[in-house]
Amino acid sequence: MAPAGDRPRQELARDGGQWVGRFHAMASPCQVLMETGDRGEASATLTTVAGEVRRIESKYSRYRTDNIIHVVNQGAGRQVEVDAETAGLLDYAARLHELSAGSFDVTSGVLRKIWKFDGGSRLPDRDAVGEILGHVGWDKVDWNGSAIRLREGMEIDLGGIGKEYAADRAARMAAETTPASCLVNLGGDLAVTRPRKDLAPWSVGIQDPGRSAFGAKIIIQLTAGAIATSGDANRFLLKDGVRYGHIMDPRTGWPVPEAPRSVSVAAGTCLDAGMLATFAILQGAGAEAFLKEQQVQHWVLR
Repeated sequence: MAPAGDRPRQELARDGGQWVGRFHAMASPCQVLMETGDRGEASATLTTVAGEVRRIESKYSRYRTDNIIHVVNQGAGRQVEVDAETAGLLDYAARLHELSAGSFDVTSGVLRKIWKFDGGSRLPDRDAVGEILGHVGWDKVDWNGSAIRLREGMEIDLGGIGKEYAADRAARMAAETTPASCLVNLGGDLAVTRPRKDLAPWSVGIQDPGRSAFGAKIIIQLTAGAIATSGDANRFLLKDGVRYGHIMDPRTGWPVPEAPRSVSVAAGTCLDAGMLATFAILQGAGAEAFLKEQQVQHWVLR
């Protein structure tokens, strides 16, 4: 999650029989589509959604120096007590690490110190990768369910689950604010609050990863639940004709080989959809086979 910076501007516009609210957070353009004709109701819902997303970004962005993530990462071997919400996310991260056999790891963010996915061609030295791997590994973390201790040089980064968590939380709060059906869209991670009046679907597009500007490659009709997308559309290296995407295997310190450019998954919650999309990317060439085994609706673009 990127720096929060100044408070983003909110915009509200009428679109036929619904309202569309827009704001910027988590380094992404965000929207909430609301099937209501009441401007006051739409405005209140937008304020609620944007406020919750900004709260989560402020609390868990690794770029800030005034939140729990900074305190944990600066702990230098000290035990740090965390609140219940943070404990829930760390428990979830631990579970993902276990389910993925270590390929999903919230301590892998330190790899960014040697990997620069800026479209260039510079690869890090293999010795440097090996050295920094000494600071990666959830198995090295002391976590007891309420307090965490990191070894010197280690960090945690909840960016891999933060936006999906925010989408679920925002959708839940939108449902408490308005009886109207709403679609929360945080930069392509989506959650629907409840079915529309006539059970019509919300139409959402999956970006074409081969285009620098937005272009919908696939249109999905979403009536309930959530969709999350994982991929490397804008963050990569290109060396000797080989593309290195930004999604890393924390066990090797290198990008996942033969990974799809984009994986989208539909599930009951955005967190579950994001988990499956990320797990699929981490399978590399086996992404499609993995998702078929899970028996979930999915879209894979290479």
